[in-house]
Amino acid sequence: MRDSLDQFIKNIPAWLLQKLSNKQFLIFGAVLVGLWAGLTAVLLKLSVHYLQELLKPLGQQYKWVYFISPSIGILSTYLFIRIILNGELMRGTSHVLFAIAKKSSFLPHKEVYSHIATSALTVGLGGSAGLESPIVQTGSAIGSTFASFFSISYRDRTLLLACGAAAGIATAFNAPIAGVLFALEVLLVDVSISAFIPLLIAGAVGALCSKIILSEGVLLSFKNISDFNYHNILFYALLGVACGLLSSFYLGAYMKVEAIFGRIFHSAISRLAVGCILLGVLIIIFPALFGEGYSSIKLLALNQPNLFFDGSLLKHFFTQNLWVLGLAILLVGVIKVFAVSFTLNAGGNGGNFAPALLVGACLGFSFAFLINATGWANLPTSNFCLVAMAGVLTGIFHAPLTAIFLIAEITGGYDLIIPLMTVSALSTAVSRYLHPHSLDEAKLRQGDQSISFTKDSHLLSGLSLGELVETNFVSVKYNATLRALTEAVAQSSRNIFPIVDDSGKLVGIIALENIREIMFNVSLYDTVRVDQLMQKPSVMADVTDDMASLMEKFDKTGVWNIPVLEEGKYVGFISKSRVFSSYRDRLKND
Repeated sequence: MRDSLDQFIKNIPAWLLQKLSNKQFLIFGAVLVGLWAGLTAVLLKLSVHYLQELLKPLGQQYKWVYFISPSIGILSTYLFIRIILNGELMRGTSHVLFAIAKKSSFLPHKEVYSHIATSALTVGLGGSAGLESPIVQTGSAIGSTFASFFSISYRDRTLLLACGAAAGIATAFNAPIAGVLFALEVLLVDVSISAFIPLLIAGAVGALCSKIILSEGVLLSFKNISDFNYHNILFYALLGVACGLLSSFYLGAYMKVEAIFGRIFHSAISRLAVGCILLGVLIIIFPALFGEGYSSIKLLALNQPNLFFDGSLLKHFFTQNLWVLGLAILLVGVIKVFAVSFTLNAGGNGGNFAPALLVGACLGFSFAFLINATGWANLPTSNFCLVAMAGVLTGIFHAPLTAIFLIAEITGGYDLIIPLMTVSALSTAVSRYLHPHSLDEAKLRQGDQSISFTKDSHLLSGLSLGELVETNFVSVKYNATLRALTEAVAQSSRNIFPIVDDSGKLVGIIALENIREIMFNVSLYDTVRVDQLMQKPSVMADVTDDMASLMEKFDKTGVWNIPVLEEGKYVGFISKSRVFSSYRDRLKND
């Protein structure tokens, strides 16, 4: 009976694929993935909210709680990873991008729960990071895991993965359009019209989970905004440039701190200790750095800056006058990148999405607040706070549409659409000029993973050079005679012959067309040696080379076959025609 039940369950995926058309299956999958990812995101948001609510009365009574609590959260995360996950946890949206490009959109099944558990411990106990990156990774893993039960194409599997990410973002902000646009701008390299429907359904299901279960206190939402005044457009343009500059600083500082931690602290324990101590000191001075920072964003959006430094050891200094207060809030935005870096390099799990919003809120509020203090204008601080959130978000992630519609959705309308578009466009332009790559792309390149996000280069990046090497070439020793070469010609179906030394190292190549005139001259068979006929290869490749660099070698030299080496020894040839053939097969199945 048990065996029959197991067999029935195993046959369900095949039965569904047989009964449903491809479009129907993708819609069915989008609903289930969206519901699964949405409920998981709700669980994470509620867990973090209740943990921080439990800590709040203790923190108000004992200041040292805010110093100790983040360290406990990061230590708990470290132990969870070491004990439960066997020391393996791939962090960041860049990990999802790598899986899409290099692993056929397969993510480990354990990521369905691992990022939720670790980020809840880190952020819930005060780690200065966001939940959106873990939510994206979890939603993507849910989509990938669901797809793994079915025999579907790479394209459909990638779409379901993106549905999970879209549902996660939609749930986190109750913003379905922003969730869909995030999937389109960040994860999907090529989109057909048919892909929109599953993404929209997944986003709607995720937002519905958020709407039904999460309260206003958990969500980031703003209703009190001022009407857009076109007279302020110049100030919005200046804010856009400032957002681009601050985003560029964020990108550079984040990568620099990560490099310094990796270079100086060689053990996980030392990184954990130093990171936790530095983070604790920053939070004691700037309490707004505690956790995601959404409560601090709300204070700024509601124009309550005096409450921004409640609990700080230096509150009286920071609030002594308007100029000091405005500059202190801006300083929090600048320092946030270091708090995030200390949290993540110490061993915590989280992302940069929510920190980008806090940085933007601090910049936008300070910008309007300080200009108002000069008497030059009377700018609405709430509007500038919200618009700058979009500016910094798009400056860091290079996703302007996501940023624009996220703020539009959490403010309940499109009253700010013109300043949102202005600030996001200028911020993206400045940030791209100073840092051509987004944070996720920069992390991929830092790990020597050159992934280009156009359709052609994406498909090529999914090909492995090692799998395309052809080994049916007959090699000849460099000290052999023409007689041995003609024997090799008789045995081979190829017109190129690699010439190797005694250790297997490639020393030259001989093309059949170059020896055609002498190969039938029997009198030369024992007097002419191979090393007299060979030519040095104009280009060589290594089995570890990526396809982008290989195609560049083909283009520069004009050759159709390139010898491939492994640890300096000859292993075979890679042909342009074989690459193109594999590309066409992948395109057909994509």
